[in-house]
Amino acid sequence: SQPGGGAGSGAVAAGSGPGAGAALREGTARRPPDPAGLGVLLRWGLAVLGARSGSPRRLCSLPAMDGDRVEIDGGIMEGGGQILRVSTALSCLLGLPLRVRRIRAGRSQPGLRPQHLSGLEIVRDLCEGKLEGGEIGSTEITFTPGKIKGGTHIADTKTAGSVCLLMQVAMPCVLFAASPSELHFKGGTNAEMAPQIDYTVMVFKPIVEKFNFTFNCDIKKRGYYPQGGGEVVVQMSPVKELSAINLTERGTVTKIYGRAFVAGALPIKLAKDMSAAAVRCIRKEIRDLYINIQPVREPDDQAFGTGSGIIIVAETSTGCLLAGSSLGKRGKNSDKVGIEAAEILLKNLKHGGAVDDSLQDQLIIFMALAKGVSRVKSGPITLHTQTAIHFAEQLTKAKFTVTKSEEEDPSKDTYIIECQGMGMINSNL
Repeated sequence: SQPGGGAGSGAVAAGSGPGAGAALREGTARRPPDPAGLGVLLRWGLAVLGARSGSPRRLCSLPAMDGDRVEIDGGIMEGGGQILRVSTALSCLLGLPLRVRRIRAGRSQPGLRPQHLSGLEIVRDLCEGKLEGGEIGSTEITFTPGKIKGGTHIADTKTAGSVCLLMQVAMPCVLFAASPSELHFKGGTNAEMAPQIDYTVMVFKPIVEKFNFTFNCDIKKRGYYPQGGGEVVVQMSPVKELSAINLTERGTVTKIYGRAFVAGALPIKLAKDMSAAAVRCIRKEIRDLYINIQPVREPDDQAFGTGSGIIIVAETSTGCLLAGSSLGKRGKNSDKVGIEAAEILLKNLKHGGAVDDSLQDQLIIFMALAKGVSRVKSGPITLHTQTAIHFAEQLTKAKFTVTKSEEEDPSKDTYIIECQGMGMINSNL
């Protein structure tokens, strides 16, 4: 499962299909609608083809405006909750009134799900903003932000919706608040189609803190599909500005470690089986490193419901962290869970990037907000990353380019994501 997001070069309105931005500028007739955002993706593809030949491509676009409101098409590109998270957070930070239409238009259950609504509500509460259309199933919302304040806020999906995705939308906002914040996120800590909380703590946290901020993440209780019931408390203080990052040197792998967990009614043997299978799989490729994947049983008072899974992290000589993870479910062999995580890790190590496929898109909003030029070396650009770049460029003054990395080793499929950040300043401090 791939949490994640891109852009197309050329003028693309914030979500009304290709050519709309150009039409706004030149007064030309509008082209037919492009519901899947294929024009954006096609242009993105051309940009990457250009990148393959070594010429960087600026991935630019103009937002469509309805009066003072930025118009976003929630159905293009990745077409899911990520468009909401990126655009709502940036709307809040920049004081831009926002309208998002066609929310999750192509999904089997279109419109807002509980976790998306919880994310919108916490951002609304953080800045005393105004949200219209905030109901389950709604395919259109308008959001008018206010001033970001600190303090204690709660976001509760009341389902197994991912607490890590709630964190993604709220965290950039509170960095630019007037005072420190304490955020209580309730839902699933280890959920499908999202980073696991272990990934957030073990990989996302140490890397994102390179932007020159710190936060505390306390896992009060773990929660699993289908009930959720987990709770994570995040504490963070505001910053004046974010520093640019440079993650371009992968280095060599120095250690591999992780945790295989069971909770609730499941026996510890399953965790041991996941761990052993993962180690066997990694050993086929990497023979000379000690691999330490701890099998653990979550204490009953620290977990709600029954769940299992594994995360494996590789640390490199330059401080890079890349991971593979997988979740158990009824009828899925525990060896298979371990092997799945190991294979994802090995794939992330093979492309030669300094970040893994799951971290790529999560860094985009911070790169856009930071002061100066950030550079990240990654594997192939995911659709989530393309989507995050597309909307970050539309809403901020940040400029992204993606270039095929000039590797000595032609077997490596690596890219450099470069961003001239907008240099967001916290006017509260």
